[in-house]
Amino acid sequence: MFTSIFDKENEREVIQEGERANLLRMYEDKPIYFDNWDIDIFYTEKYWDVDEVERMEWTELGTVRAVLEIERKASNSTIRQKIIFYGESRRIDFVTYVDWKEHQTLLKVHFPVAVHTDEASFDVQFGSLTRKTHQNTSWDVARFESCGQKWMDLSEGHYGVSLLNDCKYGHSVKDSNMALTLIKSGTEPNPTTDQEEHEFTYAIYPHKEGWRGAGTVDEAYKLNQPLTAEMGTEEGKRYSYASVADSNVVLETIKKAENGEGTVLRMYESENSYTRTKLTINAEFEKACICNLLEEVQSEATVEGNVIDLVLKPYEVVTVLIK
Repeated sequence: MFTSIFDKENEREVIQEGERANLLRMYEDKPIYFDNWDIDIFYTEKYWDVDEVERMEWTELGTVRAVLEIERKASNSTIRQKIIFYGESRRIDFVTYVDWKEHQTLLKVHFPVAVHTDEASFDVQFGSLTRKTHQNTSWDVARFESCGQKWMDLSEGHYGVSLLNDCKYGHSVKDSNMALTLIKSGTEPNPTTDQEEHEFTYAIYPHKEGWRGAGTVDEAYKLNQPLTAEMGTEEGKRYSYASVADSNVVLETIKKAENGEGTVLRMYESENSYTRTKLTINAEFEKACICNLLEEVQSEATVEGNVIDLVLKPYEVVTVLIK
């Protein structure tokens, strides 16, 4: 757990005073109905903090990264983490292994951050949405657990913190305490749900400005699709089959056309912004068309050399077929 994370570049504390971050907390989880699906609002009334450390050791100390390994016991379960600090990245990764033996117990991790806002942003497929962080209305009270895919973010005027993950989609946030649901372990209809070994990674990403200016979407993709090294490539050479000119346009998919005739490239606008961009293809092709999601041709695209001109509306998904 962290009692302090100080951002030297922006000269400010990331964690709320007197609070602990990367706090693993086990909640008694006994919903009235649908044990393996529902989380009821009263689950927060009974909980246990996982703060007993069995082993703690620095296993890497280099210029590229440093790694702190921590092992904890939680009731009958074991939690091991590799906490990775990077020399050239603001992200802190928590690579986690859990051997879970509990039932009707919800495991969450908490990051109470020093960010003043009443609104949180959440990643959804091909876009994002916002939800309030307070419980001033009955609608806000009902949203005590929120869906999100690769990231959630809390940002104030010129600073924020993103919580990234590679496979966990239940979030909660109240009074700037960001939390990610890690394991549920209900008993009905499967009496041993989640009682197995789990491996997942989440990360905290403090940043200047809001999530758009900080590149949270890009950072979340880096966590979910990390670079891999390959032996035998020529030093100094760079190659990309396709690229887009604007960072808010995400090239999400490159695939063969379903009918086998051509290549499909699918992209979306990620920041709720009308955008004119250029798609560059580093391969020969005869023509490019705009298609719908069924890959039915809608119109012919404007092409100059190997560059395709495109216009994306806010959060729009665009599919291009090249032949």
